[in-house]
Amino acid sequence: MSQASQVIHLEQPLSIDEAIDEPPFEPDPGPRAAGRSTLAASAITVAAAFVLSRILGLARDRILANQFGTGPEMDAYVSAFRIPDLLFLVVMAGAFGAAFIPVFGEYLAEGDQRRAWNLASAVLTWSGVSVLVLSGLCFLLARPLMQVVAPGFDGPTEDMAVRLMRILLLSPVFLGLGIAAKGILEAHNQFTLPALAPLVYNGAIIVGAVFFVPDHGIYAVGWAVIFGALGHFLIQAPGLVRAGLAFRPTLDRNVQGLREVARLFGPRVVGLAVFQVNFIAVTAFASTTGAENVSAINYAWQLLMLPHGVLALSISTVAFPTLAALHSKGAREQFRSTLDRSLRPLLFLSIPAGIGLFLLRKPIVQVIFQGGEFDDASTRLVIAPLAVFAAGLLGYALTEILTRVFYAMRDTKTPVMTSVLTVVLNLLLCVLFMDSLGYTGLALALSVTTGAEAVILLLFLRDRMGHVVGNGFGSWLFKVVGASAAMTAVIVLTEPWLESALERAGSPIPGYALFVYAMGVYAFAFVAFAWLFRIPELERVTAKVAGRLPHRNRRG
Repeated sequence: MSQASQVIHLEQPLSIDEAIDEPPFEPDPGPRAAGRSTLAASAITVAAAFVLSRILGLARDRILANQFGTGPEMDAYVSAFRIPDLLFLVVMAGAFGAAFIPVFGEYLAEGDQRRAWNLASAVLTWSGVSVLVLSGLCFLLARPLMQVVAPGFDGPTEDMAVRLMRILLLSPVFLGLGIAAKGILEAHNQFTLPALAPLVYNGAIIVGAVFFVPDHGIYAVGWAVIFGALGHFLIQAPGLVRAGLAFRPTLDRNVQGLREVARLFGPRVVGLAVFQVNFIAVTAFASTTGAENVSAINYAWQLLMLPHGVLALSISTVAFPTLAALHSKGAREQFRSTLDRSLRPLLFLSIPAGIGLFLLRKPIVQVIFQGGEFDDASTRLVIAPLAVFAAGLLGYALTEILTRVFYAMRDTKTPVMTSVLTVVLNLLLCVLFMDSLGYTGLALALSVTTGAEAVILLLFLRDRMGHVVGNGFGSWLFKVVGASAAMTAVIVLTEPWLESALERAGSPIPGYALFVYAMGVYAFAFVAFAWLFRIPELERVTAKVAGRLPHRNRRG
């Protein structure tokens, strides 16, 4: 679930938070640069920038959690984002994501700045006008829309959500400018300002939450989102000037490249719209299962998105342009080997991450969120859906990278149709599971259908490519599972002690220190057994880190 308290993160972004926090698009490094060391180095760099943004995002989330807990204000705030999320992701992020960047980047690679900027001007004008018109329409229809998004809210909570939604409808406009600037700058190989933009966004929300909430309540956070969205664009503006900004508003439908963008945009916008409708449906179901459940599922989703973004999003972002370049050149074997090299580190990290998130869900929620209005009852509400989300982390990770593989093959129909089918299945499972499991059943439905989507995409890919992974994959996976099992044993043996120690810690700082120490122990257990089993991915990371350390005797 989303909230702009989490600036959009995914190639199939699920929220405004997820799209803004998305790691930079990597330029095509060419087949020769597609080797293991290049992919690993790029993924580490992108992940590091992403982690910094997420750390600030976690600070923001903790502040909001302490101030509002899982109360009606947070329920209203989360629900108010559903329609602005839909507008932004479908219109702006859809246009300036996989549809715009390949065509714009192709013109830049050819040295044709005029065609590139003409295309950027046309896409920005059409998408900007569209989002303005739709935002205005949604402003007028805010109350009936909220009755669809959250039919289970009582009168005061619905009123609050309607007012918040009307404020937040400004965010797709400003964030649209920011995401357009991000796409243009990254196509020009400028990554610094796009990387700083999410920090500005999150910082504005933190300032609003700390200094203005006491007087203005949750509405202060809504306006802070708007100022943060504006800052997200303004900090990138100098980069646009350096890139030779030549924006001229135009509604000319004959601009060269616009039809190609529209062709790529069509299936993608359907996929994004369907997925957002899916999340709106989950919010609607959750609002009928009881007070605080909307925000509880949202907190659990945010925690899932942290490892998902750092691992799946970083690796797939780096792999995407290389896969696209290899496919366009018809290098099938290199394409297959690059995919194999991308899948292995993803599984190597996602399997233990999912296990750790599942087993340590209670101390994780306590350390990150608990305090102030977020009490023991809120923790209990969050850890139930978090357990289900954590169990499905591998499915989310595989879906992320497999979707990008199809995009790299210029096939947008297969992942979109798969997404439509799994969303229909998800809605059916939501109705089925909600009767017996309540709001936790909604999380289970999401995880089950995402896992099913990953399997379907994998089968389609195997049918098209033959074997997807290289030789020895089975024995390699057995070693990863073995190292993960050893880490699991360590966690199971020590987790009761960790919970007890956190409860005795009292103040937050000793609790943080204890938690970080425990995480280090668990990570060391996994690394030690990975080293014992001689898993290549560990050796590559170690060699890469060692290679970056200064050597006193290095010459020349």
